[in-house]
Amino acid sequence: MERPVYKRILLKLSGEVLSGKMGYGMKREKALSIVQELKEIRELGVEIAISMGGGNIFRGTDEDADGMDRSTADYIGMLATLMNSLFLQDSLESIGVPSRVASSIDVQKVAESYIRRKAIRHLEKGRVVIFACGTGNPFFSTDTAAALRAAEINADVLLKATKVDGIYSGDPMKDPSCKKYSELTYMDILRDDLKVMDVSSVSLCRENNLPIVVFNLLAKGNIKKVVLGEKIGTIVR
Repeated sequence: MERPVYKRILLKLSGEVLSGKMGYGMKREKALSIVQELKEIRELGVEIAISMGGGNIFRGTDEDADGMDRSTADYIGMLATLMNSLFLQDSLESIGVPSRVASSIDVQKVAESYIRRKAIRHLEKGRVVIFACGTGNPFFSTDTAAALRAAEINADVLLKATKVDGIYSGDPMKDPSCKKYSELTYMDILRDDLKVMDVSSVSLCRENNLPIVVFNLLAKGNIKKVVLGEKIGTIVR
């Protein structure tokens, strides 16, 4: 019988994982491929929380926001994560997986307001909880929001889904000679300025002794492999 090594996970998804080849918008087939994997690990008894990004719609630091007030741009980006969260929720519900969207910005018509104890209760009841709108504050990345929520709900691990199979010494898309790491410490990332996550999110994980696994979401079945303890991607602890 397959035995997960993590009981409660927080999966950090970028908005781009929902987009097609053009890199923007939302594609139903992309969402369905992700939620099918989530359904499998939920059936193993794993409690799943998701922190959603919004880069497929709008990102406060993008060139589209050039000249905008930073706070305004960040709030627009937060609302983009809410749109993605609702899209992902609908995909989960369509295959029979109960879910809740918990928003850091009050939008009572479409999502619950984030309350820590309520979110934990949803997880205990087997519902997938999708965290939207980051921390609810400008100047904080969705990586920092993911680390914060993971710490708050006492997650066993933060899973950062990317387009590459781990953390490298450089950009593997541009430099084929760069080195891949199988394991790192938090201080390695901070000292070497590795660009996998921002400084505040890594520091938050370090302070709360929260391991991070960076892996390739595009390889089918990788979420399940990570949850079962297979050595893929890069683990930071």
